[in-house]
Amino acid sequence: MVRRGSASFWLRAAHRLVLVLSAAVVVAGCGVLHRDTDPRARDRAHQLLDRWADAVAAVGVASPVTPVGELTGQIGDWELAVGDNNKLALMAGLVGGDGLADERPTDGLVTWQDGTTTRVPLLSPREAIAAIGARPEPCEDCTGLLATAARLTSGPIQTTRGPATGPIWEFTLVGTAVKVTRVALANAVSVDPSFDGDPQIGLAIDSAQGAASGMEVTVAFIGAPDAGDQPCGEDYTAEASESDLAIVVIVTRQPHGPQLGGGCSAVGARRTATATLATPLGERVVLDLQQGIPVPMERSP
Repeated sequence: MVRRGSASFWLRAAHRLVLVLSAAVVVAGCGVLHRDTDPRARDRAHQLLDRWADAVAAVGVASPVTPVGELTGQIGDWELAVGDNNKLALMAGLVGGDGLADERPTDGLVTWQDGTTTRVPLLSPREAIAAIGARPEPCEDCTGLLATAARLTSGPIQTTRGPATGPIWEFTLVGTAVKVTRVALANAVSVDPSFDGDPQIGLAIDSAQGAASGMEVTVAFIGAPDAGDQPCGEDYTAEASESDLAIVVIVTRQPHGPQLGGGCSAVGARRTATATLATPLGERVVLDLQQGIPVPMERSP
């Protein structure tokens, strides 16, 4: 069993829950009949596009594949004797690897569900261990973990082109049967999740789809249940802010009207909205407005 093991995963999950609950609270109250795109959302979108451009420039020659989601994980459950320490140590990025190789292996292969493949440069074992600790969380009382061996394997990864199978480093640790894993792609562009977004400025999106040659992108998110033309129902409009490298889709709520005679359901539902693009989608990534990170993408030709 593969379990997610880093702090950024849990922080991101907690933040996503806050966003969903915030949206649900808004659904439960009264709404206006029409809303224009919030200018603050456009400002934030442009800031996120600039931040992504800076991240791409910092990498130099970027990997042809951009992974999304959590890149560090674990195989197995921590034993009772070491679990409390090791869980926190991994979240804090306290993983060392004395003696692990510095040399990068030959390029690996990423394979998508439709059978297409791309060769990608790979991290060395030592680089992968360093990547695990690149965004540490504080843990003053933790005893660090020590990796003694590395095995290059493959497993499921999420990318901006959709689900795929790709190279993964699997590390053996001292004092436990649990293995720590890290997606092995080198030169991957990434940004730290941002947690300063206002959940009332647009909605958080969790995936996107579109044709590379097309002029539209459809995003999925948690919104109000579809209630037809009843007061509790909502429609959604989507607007795209674009650069040559990325797209930020701003989703705006359009409540059908004020509630009548009682509150609306606070249960969220999976909804979609489509934005029109100024230029074809191409290979650009789609960034979430709230956290500014790429979302999984289903991209057709």
